Amino acid sequence: MRTLKILVAVMGVMLVAGIAVLIVTIDGRTPRNSAGLATSPPFAAAPIDLPQGARIEAMAVGPDRLVIDVVQTDGSRQLLILELTTGRRLGTIPLRTSP
Repeated sequence: MRTLKILVAVMGVMLVAGIAVLIVTIDGRTPRNSAGLATSPPFAAAPIDLPQGARIEAMAVGPDRLVIDVVQTDGSRQLLILELTTGRRLGTIPLRTSP
């Protein structure tokens, strides 16, 4: 019986020590890059010029493109295609209804 008590005590100590080692290992592997987030450059893109009175109806995002559906004051529509990384306008596609 004495041997069993010693064995249970030793296994209890090993269990606590194993959990402590696990916590220290996980803590050591977590990245501590909070300063990296603060030093990243701010997002700065050129403003998107819309005609007076125009409104954005919808937007869609692709892997490297942003497509904006713009409704003009006269009711006509156009798609503005922008590059996501720089904000540069890649093109404009006028939309018309077919006759």
